[in-house]
Amino acid sequence: MPITKSAKKALRQSRQKRLFNLRRTKKMKSLVKQVRDLLKEKKRDEALKILPQVYKAIDKAAKRGVIKKNTASRKKSHLTKAIEKNK
Repeated sequence: MPITKSAKKALRQSRQKRLFNLRRTKKMKSLVKQVRDLLKEKKRDEALKILPQVYKAIDKAAKRGVIKKNTASRKKSHLTKAIEKNK
């Protein structure tokens, strides 16, 4: 447990950041999963409608440092390829 005042504050901050990061990660993963499920069901048009939301979630996660920039690019690329493949 932290003893000094600054260590207590750092703990509060890290807990808060962890919550924000978990929220972003969960949102991103759920949207990606939603697109993949739609593609399995051969609902390409619905997947295309959700794609901008997925891109936004991935970009926000990368911007805030939850995932790295190249990971974000890879995720977006793989999703796009999966949608194109599912014509």
